[in-house]
Amino acid sequence: MDAERIDALVAGIAASIGEPARARMLYCLLDGRARTSTELGMVGEVSPSTASVHLARLKDYRLVEVLAQGKHRYYRLKDSHVAQALEALSVVAGSGAHKFTPSTPSPLRHARTCYDHMAGEFAVQLHDRLQSVGWVRTADSTDPAIAAYEVSAAGATGLQRCGIDIAELRSSRRRFAYGCVDWSERRPHIAGALGGALLKMALQKKWVARETEGRGLKVTNLGRRELIKLG
Repeated sequence: MDAERIDALVAGIAASIGEPARARMLYCLLDGRARTSTELGMVGEVSPSTASVHLARLKDYRLVEVLAQGKHRYYRLKDSHVAQALEALSVVAGSGAHKFTPSTPSPLRHARTCYDHMAGEFAVQLHDRLQSVGWVRTADSTDPAIAAYEVSAAGATGLQRCGIDIAELRSSRRRFAYGCVDWSERRPHIAGALGGALLKMALQKKWVARETEGRGLKVTNLGRRELIKLG
């Protein structure tokens, strides 16, 4: 793909995200759930017909995809790369010369979903804990701007006890594990196949529970205790 074509695509993607109604729709989908155009129109505060136009543009630029189920059509983020870009934009939007003070609503600051993995204070603490006990370590990355992670032999054994099969994750087609700068904490949490597996494990073991609506996760007392015991 030539440079002019790439520039045009980047500009189109930026413009697609930059329209306020479309931005609200995209950020609503960061919880990993699929929604109808009617629901997204309400989030974007636009009419159903305008919502359809907005969603068509987002689909054209591969920011969302459509799932057909009977007569219904549901929209969700195209993939984790889109989620990572949205999270990164939130970081940029909140950056500045002054000392950082989180402005994220308190429940979301503690724990939330970031597409298919965990974000927020609890996710950053989990990231730090896995590194401090030697289960996860920084690995060489082809992209110097993104921290890549590898799991140690002890980590593979420990995570296996938690129900996470590292060999299976490594065989998947997606990136294994990398640092995603947290929107509210401004420090990395773990994304990629390992990040998705950690979220599933935390939900299954009831370390966290989904809130009724939105991206919020509630950290349980069990989750806080198990995080300290991890390793």
